[in-house]
Amino acid sequence: MNLRGRNKVSAEFNMSSMTDIVFLLLIFFMLTSTMVTTNALDLVLPKGKGKTDSNKNIAVSINKELQFFIDKEPVSETDLESKLLSLFSNDKTRAIILRAEEGVPIEKAVNVLDIANRNQIKVVLAVRPK
Repeated sequence: MNLRGRNKVSAEFNMSSMTDIVFLLLIFFMLTSTMVTTNALDLVLPKGKGKTDSNKNIAVSINKELQFFIDKEPVSETDLESKLLSLFSNDKTRAIILRAEEGVPIEKAVNVLDIANRNQIKVVLAVRPK
């Protein structure tokens, strides 16, 4: 008498559906990552080691035409201190990220540093990674 069963169970796993899902996720993340933009102007920053994290900080940008910007909003050099103080009135733990474009006179950057020093605000100088 033959008591062995005729149905054999296969121990194989079909990976084709798994690879389809992985490729779809890859395409999704590639497309959505190109839509993410930073909250900064298009400036050519000087090179340096390190990385700037701008989660909850305020960016002060100076371009080659010596125009000042707070985040993306243009502001005059004379109104810079009053605008910064109004932004920092709520939260003193925030910091200024100073983005001075290459070729900007150092006096303009020192002006922003002086404003921050007088009002006990932390400053981080943004640079372009090497």
